[in-house]
Amino acid sequence: MSQNPPSLRPDLAPTARISDTPRAGQPTIGMVSLGCPKALVDSERILTRLRAEGYGISPDYSGADAVIVNTCGFLDSAKAESLDAIGEALTENGRVIVTGCLGAEPEYITGAHPRVLAVTGPHQYEQVLDAVHAAVPPAPDPFIDLLPATGVSLTPRHYSYLKISEGCNHKCKFCIIPDMRGLLTSRPAKAVLREAEKLVENGVRELLVISQDTSAYGTDWKDRDEKFPILSLARDLGSLGAWVRMHYVYPYPHVRDLVPLMADGLVLPYLDIPFQHAHPDTLKRMARPAAAARTLDEIAAWRDVCPDITLRSTFIVGYPGETEDEFQTLLDWLDEAQLDRVGCFQYENVDGARSNALPDHVPDEVKQDRWDRFMQKAQAISEAKLAAKVGTRMDVIIDDIDADGIATCRTKSDAPEIDGNLFIDEGTEGLSVGEIVSVEVDEAGEYDLWGRI
Repeated sequence: MSQNPPSLRPDLAPTARISDTPRAGQPTIGMVSLGCPKALVDSERILTRLRAEGYGISPDYSGADAVIVNTCGFLDSAKAESLDAIGEALTENGRVIVTGCLGAEPEYITGAHPRVLAVTGPHQYEQVLDAVHAAVPPAPDPFIDLLPATGVSLTPRHYSYLKISEGCNHKCKFCIIPDMRGLLTSRPAKAVLREAEKLVENGVRELLVISQDTSAYGTDWKDRDEKFPILSLARDLGSLGAWVRMHYVYPYPHVRDLVPLMADGLVLPYLDIPFQHAHPDTLKRMARPAAAARTLDEIAAWRDVCPDITLRSTFIVGYPGETEDEFQTLLDWLDEAQLDRVGCFQYENVDGARSNALPDHVPDEVKQDRWDRFMQKAQAISEAKLAAKVGTRMDVIIDDIDADGIATCRTKSDAPEIDGNLFIDEGTEGLSVGEIVSVEVDEAGEYDLWGRI
């Protein structure tokens, strides 16, 4: 199971803006960024700091004096992919600094790759910079090395991830993120808004709000003025004039207060909510903070306020102890919930996770069968929902226009990389990437739409 499609690898993605023309004698650093968008933001911050110190950013191994590999360590498959990326960087370049979530296990990395120059953990920016300084001393030219106002971006110019907090207070048994990234630590609202304002001023049309637990934003502040600061933050972000998309929102009761902002057009009518399962016994074994018995009521309440809301979620099948009856409950729940966008993972053990010690692990062939059945149902729901959009008109943001003039776009229901697309295959002359245009939907597939201007 690949954790990192090429489009999320800035060293492989054609749309990433990571290179400048280096001046003579300028030290250059390459970057391989693996894992989730939160890690991508960490990579941007590291490169921004390095760029401010006079380093050039190389888009390939051969042009770099050293390479930073920002790793993912959430699943065993992601760890293996991180080790492969480190090995590739060592082979192609030879001078490699490792950071990120897998960096919390330095012996695991050095055991496989003893030649790495340094290993640092997640969001340890200063330690990464120290390692770079030791490997490739800085040589800034203050008359030439000027940092752009927006910093270094690893995403296309028209959208950007906006990380509002770090860490997580939940203790899900299958997850080790709190061990790697610590407890919830929210960024000051003024700092988040200042960053968002600069992004919008520099052409960003869509802000993708991310964290480990977005709806808990600000609840770690002891002397806060409001009980749930995410509400005012969402309202303020919505006033900037860009699309605002909310990711990783736990279904707390106060999420009902976010939905009116979506109905009013301040925030995109889109919620990415990690339900993970639907059977109460499975959720209990997961130590999840929400109960499925109430989520259907919450979904109904959200749709009452904002009928156009798009709901996205991820699920785990084959969790230890999951019976056929528990899995069938999940399928029945999905039938009733009618979620718009769904992802599904087969359970994997993760070093350090408490779920490893649970009894009754599910055989791999049963996991695969359940995954197939789950995705078949999810696909049928998606196909029916998209078919109902044929003949409607909607706004889309253009992500790419290829050499044949085919425009790859996203509706308000589609986040980059993880959801579907809307394609325009004629009449795209005069359109540009990052533009928001109105289209009429004239065809639908299982996950994608086609439309015309």
